[in-house]
Amino acid sequence: MKAVNLTKADFLNKVANYEVNPEWKFLGERPAIIDFYATWCGPCKMLAPILDEVAEEYDGQIDVYKVNVDEEEELAALFRIRSVPTLLFVPLTDAPQMAQGALPKKTLVEAIQNVLLSGK
Repeated sequence: MKAVNLTKADFLNKVANYEVNPEWKFLGERPAIIDFYATWCGPCKMLAPILDEVAEEYDGQIDVYKVNVDEEEELAALFRIRSVPTLLFVPLTDAPQMAQGALPKKTLVEAIQNVLLSGK
């Protein structure tokens, strides 16, 4: 399974419906990573295959999503995305955590284990 592109409508259904509930309430069944990216961004292009690998390796444990900041400006503004790539790590119960820049796979895996899967 590869990283899945999210539109605003997908985000409202799969991640959080901020239009109904202004308080953060994660709707997913599994922890998630959301990659805020742009098609013109070099580091984003380097990160994309790593995220696809992680999506395959952790299939069934986490969901990996992508949000194109140029197409989904409202989502980018909502999360105050100032640079790309920006990764949002969304555990099932705790508050989301953000990381900026193209993380190496080793660092990404450590974050998945520590932030997303440590509660298991």
